[in-house]
Amino acid sequence: MPQELSHEPDARRYVLRIDGTIASVLDYRVLGDAVAFTRTFTNPSYRGGGLAAEVVRFAVDDVEANSDRHIVPSCWYVGEWFDRHPERRALLDPRLD
Repeated sequence: MPQELSHEPDARRYVLRIDGTIASVLDYRVLGDAVAFTRTFTNPSYRGGGLAAEVVRFAVDDVEANSDRHIVPSCWYVGEWFDRHPERRALLDPRLD
């Protein structure tokens, strides 16, 4: 099952596809100097395999590599992802403290 991770800026989302089918999505909203990760969703038939974590990691890596923006974890799953990856917390919007 080939996996493909992509950023779709026109749709304001990051997508993980398996065999061309959307398996997991992370929606976002740009807030000036920050980006809010607003919703993470994995299609039910793909749940339980860590796909949401993969798409969040891809999105975090993309924001870090391609912008100066900080991240606002508006989605509970993204907040928990940062709790599990404290080494990435420097990317969080400092106004959240």
